[in-house]
Amino acid sequence: MKKKNIDINVEYLTRVEGHGNIVINVKEGKLDTCRLDIVESPRFFEGMLRGRSIFEAQHITSRICGICACGHTLASIQAAEDALGITPTEQTIKLRKLLLHLEILDSHILHIYLLVAPDLFGVKSFVPLISSNSDVVRRALRMKKICNDICDILVGRHVHPISAIVGGFTKLPRPKDLDAMLDLLTGMRHDMDATAALNPYLIFPDFERDTEYVALVSDDREYPLLMGDVGSTDGVRANKKDYKKISNEFVVPHSSAKHTKLSRESYAVGALARFNLNADKLHPMAKEVANEIGLAPKCINPYMNTAAQLIECVHCLEDSIAIVEDLKNNPINYDEEIVVGLNEQRRIPVRAGNGVGAVEVPRGILFHNYQTDENGIITHADCVIPTNQNTGNIEYDMMKLVPEILDRKEEEITLAVEMLVRSYDPCISCSTHLINIKLVR
Repeated sequence: MKKKNIDINVEYLTRVEGHGNIVINVKEGKLDTCRLDIVESPRFFEGMLRGRSIFEAQHITSRICGICACGHTLASIQAAEDALGITPTEQTIKLRKLLLHLEILDSHILHIYLLVAPDLFGVKSFVPLISSNSDVVRRALRMKKICNDICDILVGRHVHPISAIVGGFTKLPRPKDLDAMLDLLTGMRHDMDATAALNPYLIFPDFERDTEYVALVSDDREYPLLMGDVGSTDGVRANKKDYKKISNEFVVPHSSAKHTKLSRESYAVGALARFNLNADKLHPMAKEVANEIGLAPKCINPYMNTAAQLIECVHCLEDSIAIVEDLKNNPINYDEEIVVGLNEQRRIPVRAGNGVGAVEVPRGILFHNYQTDENGIITHADCVIPTNQNTGNIEYDMMKLVPEILDRKEEEITLAVEMLVRSYDPCISCSTHLINIKLVR
């Protein structure tokens, strides 16, 4: 039998955020080239932060991503508070957890319904689904709107939040706001049940590659999304301050995004990583969905990241309802509301410091690091993005997958690899933080 030669060059992969190319060359039946090229320009957000007040950081970094605007805000605030020596109140932490749940819900719903579902239904985009499965598309948009509406109530808007700042919130939800949020969340349960019922249609490719999974971990019973140590399935556990020793970023010649590695050549972050490390801490209803899907840790099929996202949707919805009910039963302390610039006694003191934020955003663990001078001015900033951490792992997945499916037609191989990349839900624009400069003398 003649050994196969394949040349696959996918320019601007569709149904992902940002611009990335897939390059695969097989010569005489052997894999010669297998790359995920990140071709977007760097965006210099870390440079923008230098010379700015630490209290401006969350408003600047939320612009890194329109999908994870709240996640970047929370990681930024956490890093700033760490640098300034501020400990948020229990009430503030509850509201931040609620905000993070809403963002994860919103993003996961977008990925499951509009980016992955077309592959499972055998169409090129969600547009054909509008006529063939209009109820599915309407459900997705309805759920996303609910998430956005609640974010509007909680922080002024979803893209980009206004009232979440260093030290707490400039506006706290009133009783009528809590009632409105609870009505929207409980009303979403019907659509979430229908989403979980998609299980029979979630037939993902049968592929496995063992790798290291990295996510926040903690010793309490809560599924850690906002706070915790950094852990891995290879037994690593470290304080968030050691994020550089976790990520070990390095440059590759074919990508404007850095790669990362920990105990192996690469690692993965995201919903599947969180599930593999913390499945026992999920809400009981989310555990029930996991059992129905047949997902159990340690799962090493990267395509199942979408299934893990579905499980997290159930968890985030139910935990959001519990948080709002708790805030209703234990009335909000409005004395914690921060009136910026009007009350000298409540101004936040500044100092020189170095702070790190580590937050689980939809696509995985996000790190922000700021160094400030004695006036609270940022002198150094570093952001390590989830997709940045996943890019190398995606390439190693592709290197294992392609030789296993060489007996298929070229278009089938192309689709399988595209689906693999999409399963990670990459946010490529966030991940591009590198520039190559050639000095000509």
